[in-house]
Amino acid sequence: MQTGQNIAAEEQRTSAPASQEPAASGAPLPPAAARPLAPVATRPLAVVRIVLGSVFLWAFFDKTFGLGFATSPGKAWIAGGSPTAGYLGSMKGSFSGMFQALAGAPIVDWLFMLGLLGAGTALVLGIALRTAAAGGTVLLGLMWLSSLPLQNNPIIDEHVVYAAVIIALAAARAGDTWGLGQQWSALIKNPSLGWLR
Repeated sequence: MQTGQNIAAEEQRTSAPASQEPAASGAPLPPAAARPLAPVATRPLAVVRIVLGSVFLWAFFDKTFGLGFATSPGKAWIAGGSPTAGYLGSMKGSFSGMFQALAGAPIVDWLFMLGLLGAGTALVLGIALRTAAAGGTVLLGLMWLSSLPLQNNPIIDEHVVYAAVIIALAAARAGDTWGLGQQWSALIKNPSLGWLR
């Protein structure tokens, strides 16, 4: 027959969340969100982060300097070209009228280019990944919207995939491996500025 103390101890043990069950040493495990990923997982995520950041930075540099790939030297931003005029001006989708009206506007050019530079730099360096995920998702979402209707899939294209990957990288703190994520986070002392991590 169990005493009152034994029953209370048993109820507490069985009702504790899984993250509080004792480890082999008897100490409680940290919550799943606080457990670091194993190196076998963090290194591939770091590679994905750097590669995706390079995609954003390449687009920024090609449009700025006209490196001759997607942007010819004569249409470079520094040569007076518009980084948004060609893409948005050629849209023929459901929202083409709205996006064509924005094509070539200086404020749209600046916002687009700052978005590419900011997201790319944050991803390559592994800093401010939450901010990069938010800004990059907005940028990619607008590009996805401008592409509707899609030709190969009714919903998913590279913009959706990139946005999902950026969000996953931020959630996994992928900037902590082969990046400056830990140092950046240490600079942010105020909890209300956690979105800058």
